[in-house]
Amino acid sequence: MSDMVHTPDEMMTIAASRALKNDDVCFVGIGAPSAACNVARLTHAPDITLIYESGTIGTAPDVLPLSIGDGELCDTAVTTVAVPEMFRYWLQGGRITIGFLGAAQLDRFGNINTTVIGDYANPKTRLPGGGGAPEIAGSSREIFITMKQSLRGMVEKIDFFTSFGHGEGGDHRQRLGIETQGPTLLITDLAIWRPDPETKEFTVVSIHPGVTREDVQATCGWTVKFADRIEETPPPTDLELKTLRDLKARTKAAHQGQPDPGKAA
Repeated sequence: MSDMVHTPDEMMTIAASRALKNDDVCFVGIGAPSAACNVARLTHAPDITLIYESGTIGTAPDVLPLSIGDGELCDTAVTTVAVPEMFRYWLQGGRITIGFLGAAQLDRFGNINTTVIGDYANPKTRLPGGGGAPEIAGSSREIFITMKQSLRGMVEKIDFFTSFGHGEGGDHRQRLGIETQGPTLLITDLAIWRPDPETKEFTVVSIHPGVTREDVQATCGWTVKFADRIEETPPPTDLELKTLRDLKARTKAAHQGQPDPGKAA
């Protein structure tokens, strides 16, 4: 436990990092998933293999990448392969244990939209798009999702299916011939969710410190289901918080062209 005050965003990132194991081979999304995966690598999972979409394998960035094309990823990787090899041999070959994704919109079955808000032909907002996320969602053995809760983001019906989760729920993946598990974990800034074994609807299993059930429901666009037994997420430790904050400080300094704050001038 930490004496340091933490933010909901920090709790989300650290809770997500804890879900990763030392022997995982993780396909990392940019943004919140990248922060979580690198905190795991810098704390309890030093041997985790982080893979980014640009073909970098076993990367160990000192700062968080701006994009999959950030040179930091290639500089620190064990090796870099061509993108077609990354997807065909590594991802579709079943070698990725965890795909770690973010979402602009998410429904209760873990289906993700990162394409458009509104009508596809005349959208209110054009989002970054799917990139490799649809393939990651289909071919990784299981999928972890991390995102901040909001009525705008967690919706009854997503505007566009970018990355397939559990579809309509139940055995929808199996009926389509998809053999991987799909989304098995959702970590938000308020709670930890897991899919119901039968319906596959995300269900709250743990609530972060200081958060109420009412808080969780107020920022979710569907009627939330809570597990019979709900735990409280352990708060961040001093080591976890310091690791995350140091990583964020190094990243900010690097992206502003400043010297590493952790190194003497």
